[in-house]
This record gives sequence, C-alpha cells and structure tokens, in this order.
Amino acid sequence: QKKKNKKRIMENKKEENNRIIQIKELEKNGISLADIKNLRNAGFHTIQSIAFTSKKRLIEIRGISENKAEKILSEAVKHIPIGFCTGKEAYQNRKKIICLTTGSKELDKILRGGIETGNITELIGEFRTGKTQLCHNIAVSAQLSYDQGGGEGRSLYLDTEGTFRPERLVEISDRFELNSTDVLDNIAMSRAYNVDHQMEILNQAGALMSELKFAVLIVDSVIALYRTDFVGRGELNPRQQHLGRFLKYLQRFCDEFNIAVLITNQVIAQVDGSNSFVPDPKKACGGNVIAHAVQTRLFLRKGKGINRICTIHDSPNLPPSQCTFSISGAGIGDAVE
Repeated sequence: QKKKNKKRIMENKKEENNRIIQIKELEKNGISLADIKNLRNAGFHTIQSIAFTSKKRLIEIRGISENKAEKILSEAVKHIPIGFCTGKEAYQNRKKIICLTTGSKELDKILRGGIETGNITELIGEFRTGKTQLCHNIAVSAQLSYDQGGGEGRSLYLDTEGTFRPERLVEISDRFELNSTDVLDNIAMSRAYNVDHQMEILNQAGALMSELKFAVLIVDSVIALYRTDFVGRGELNPRQQHLGRFLKYLQRFCDEFNIAVLITNQVIAQVDGSNSFVPDPKKACGGNVIAHAVQTRLFLRKGKGINRICTIHDSPNLPPSQCTFSISGAGIGDAVE
C-alpha cells in the first residue's frame, strides 16, 4: 500500500508541475511582448496568475487598458479550467495534497501528516514558543523525499524580524541526514524592511516559482512590519486593507503552484478588563482579516523546559486537539519527560 501511495503522489506532483503554464504562452494568443512585460513587472508570471485575478486589478497595471485586460483574461481562461467540478473531483484533488513533516510524530499526528500544501497555515504565539524554530524545521523537511514526509522542492523564506539563522538549518539538515550545503542552496531567503518591500519580494517570489520547483513559502512574521508601518487607530483601515492584499497574494501562490504557505503571527494582550478571569488573555494580531484568510490556525505556548504545546484553534478539516513537542539542537521533535 505504501508503494502505491508513493507512486500516486509522485504522479500527482508530476501533473501539478506540468500544469504551470508560463505567461509567455499568451504571445501565441495575440498578446504583445510589451504587455507581457508589463504583466511580469506587476507580479504575473504564469497564466494561472492571470486567470485568478480580476479585470480591475489588470487595469491598474501601467499600459493595460480595459480592452486589453478583457482580451488577456479571455485568452487566459482558455488554458485554465475555472468553472464547476463535481464533489468527487474535488475529493480526488484533496487526495493529491502533500503534507510536510514537522519533525514531531505527535504534531504530525494531530495535523494528519504535517503542514498541508495548497493551504495557508498560521503559527500564533508569544515569544519563545517555537514559531521560528518550526519554520526553520519546515524549510529543511520540505526538501525531503515524498516517502520521508517531504515535498521534494525548494523553500522560500521571507524574514521580517531578523531571526533567520542558516546555522540552525545546518544542524537540522544533519538530523535528517541531508547534505547541509545542498539544503542551504535550496533555500531562497529575503529580508523585508517595510510592507511595500514585503509585497515586492512576493513579486520576485512568483518569478522564481514559475521557473523552479518550490514546496513551501514561509513568512516569519506576517504582522511585524504592519505593526510598525501603520500606527494608531487612524491607520487601522489602510493597514488591514494592505494586509488583506498580502494574504490574498499568498493564497494565490497556494492555488497557482500548489505549495504550502506557513506564516507566523504575534499576539496582543487584552487589557480592557473584560478578561479578568481568563488566565492567559492573549489573542492573535491582525483581527478578522487574518482569521478569515488562513485555513489552519495553530496556537503555540510554552511548556515545561524545552517542551512546547500546540493547539489546533481553527481548521476546516481538523478537530480541535493539542499535543506537546520539543525544541532541541536537532530541531522539532517529540516531547521529553
């Protein structure tokens, strides 16, 4: 049965890779090279990305008129099926999902295999709860073979807090018996310094993913720059709108390249007195914009010693549950006594 599953997974992944159609193919449909260049500059590198966007967004691109936008969209949807499918077909597509191992058997168990591709998974917690360590672990495990719980792809790491540490990747790769030089070469890392720079990095990420096979996109953290670039209630509305666009971009990558997106989120303390009898009155940053955009929300908190506790807070297919895992020099592992 394991051999059949491995063969099926490899065949499905091969189909997904062949499904990515470069935007240059639109030239055969009468779209000029100048318009294709403008689309690339705006972050559209595949026909899927065009089919998944709106005419309003295309018109905002310099050099793209309303008539051009209508023609581009009409030609793009000829290549990509965006209509209805049966429940059976949707079920078969769900079977193609790859899960990236976290390194902990107990954590993988409650997640039914690990971090899912095609979805946004959010790690929520205060400092020192293991969010960044789990991100480093996934950046390495994504490069494992399918039968080892990996995605046989590269990792893209967007660091907004300055916590990316390549030496940790070397230690974790030794644990998985991977060549540390190859592991580092297969990770594309970028440091973002403001929210606009963060968005521009995603444009560059789309270009990379259209050329090379990636298994995961990691953003650590998704909210840090928004908390510094937008200050006060007066800027809350533009902050949430910008954050919503960023998260929509991430979801587009999930749909376009069938990758896993892993984001971390900070917490805020509620000090209004309404939670006087709650032992730990903390909630995730970002409000409903993030809550509605992600598929799986995981709350992390400190345990005893090197142990940490993960709770499934929200998921469309996973029941509420929790487990304990540990953090060591080798990365994420099972809990220790």
